[in-house]
Amino acid sequence: MNQAEFIKTISPFKDKVFRLARRLLVSTEEAEDATQEVLVKLWNSREKLSDYKSVEALAMTMTKNYCLDRLKSKQASEMRIVHSNYSSHDAGLQQQAEDRDSWSWAEKIMAQLPEQQRLIMQMRDIEQYEFEEIAKIMDMNETAVRVALSRARKTLREELTKTHSYGIKRN
Repeated sequence: MNQAEFIKTISPFKDKVFRLARRLLVSTEEAEDATQEVLVKLWNSREKLSDYKSVEALAMTMTKNYCLDRLKSKQASEMRIVHSNYSSHDAGLQQQAEDRDSWSWAEKIMAQLPEQQRLIMQMRDIEQYEFEEIAKIMDMNETAVRVALSRARKTLREELTKTHSYGIKRN
């Protein structure tokens, strides 16, 4: 496989690799490093990529494993978490401020979910993977993936409802 073929193969999903790494590692810089590591590993094994049914599933599995290893490593305790999703120029607009607040709460709640549920929610709801693909990446059966996703969504919904109904008097 030459460079052009490799780029053609990985281009459709390289942004998904980054987003998954960003979700797991939080830091944009760490996610960029993880993405680069995965792409280098794919490049080094480019001659074997044709043996795989889905190079994208392979890449996502590699990303998940690499990020989990990073989080478990000694370096993870020294990692600086940088989270700069929002720019300050739109802070004055009420609706955008409320949307940011809601998104911030959702991210905090998602961060508290069990790792497996968080990953499944990321892949299904954000990356739009099919259940079959998620099952392969997570090494689970499809029913278990559906159950985990359902539980994650339920927890998110319940916690957001609690957050937004706080302070509202009920009759």
